[in-house]
Amino acid sequence: MTATQAPVPLILPAGTESVQRAAKALRDGLLVGLPTETVYGLAGDATSDRAVAAIFAAKDRPEFNPLIVHVADPAEARRLVQFDPRAEALAARFWPGPLTLVLPRRADSGVSLLCSAGLDTLAVRCPAHETALGVIRAAGRPIAAPSANPSGQVSPTTAGHVAAGLGAKVALVIDGGPCRVGVESTVLDLTGPSPVLLRPGGVPVEEIEALIGKLAYPQADGPIKSPGMLASHYAPRLTLRVGARDVKPNEALLAFGRDVPGGAHTTLNLSPAGDVIEAAQHLFDYLRRLDASGASAIAAMPVPEVGLGRAINDRLRRAAAKP
Repeated sequence: MTATQAPVPLILPAGTESVQRAAKALRDGLLVGLPTETVYGLAGDATSDRAVAAIFAAKDRPEFNPLIVHVADPAEARRLVQFDPRAEALAARFWPGPLTLVLPRRADSGVSLLCSAGLDTLAVRCPAHETALGVIRAAGRPIAAPSANPSGQVSPTTAGHVAAGLGAKVALVIDGGPCRVGVESTVLDLTGPSPVLLRPGGVPVEEIEALIGKLAYPQADGPIKSPGMLASHYAPRLTLRVGARDVKPNEALLAFGRDVPGGAHTTLNLSPAGDVIEAAQHLFDYLRRLDASGASAIAAMPVPEVGLGRAINDRLRRAAAKP
């Protein structure tokens, strides 16, 4: 590699050895470029706050949109989310396949809150690709896997696309050839009485409606429950004050860095070392804990507008501006 060439990840041919190497990398907290039938995914351990934060950092994602969690079969999905009869029918008909279901997450799912952007729902799917399924099974845990490209760029459908877009941000890429479907999965929200189409994709709407009836469409100002939507995420019950450098009486403090003001009702520090990736790991969990602390409001200290700091600040501003 010359001085002008960008570092590239290790690209491995699909096969048993590659599956095992990818699974070990995921267990070790690393990111992997993974082929699926839709597009290549940027895979990380969905149960690891650190790995999920690394996904957002690698994609330079400006907002904490929920990530789709990939599972090996419906039984694994049922351990993460609460199925209803509609979900059972859809999974039986379209899984493995390019259909993502948004369902209420189980309290004991073990999936990172950052993966679901702090919401009490989770987007899950079972990919129709033997390599992807093999890696999920070998890793022994659910895998978060948005498209393996920098945010806002064209989704990757070959291993070369992944290497060119993300370089050494991924530990390795499994080359499974061109993606068979080539567009992202259809995303369906089943958390309400009417099924809501959040994103059209690899499964035609007509086939879904033939099975479970007419679909509704999301409200323009509703919460983001999957990739491809624009709205605000989970907001705390308490009033949130951003950019705080002091603490008012009975306020809880969402701190960042070493220079932390005293006198807060409760203080949780996103990262005493000032690491924005560590801060992203803790963001949604700490907001929830401060919301339940018994304080009268929450003050959030400034976070630098660099890397994941931009996404953290975007999330905090949205939460502070809630109606």
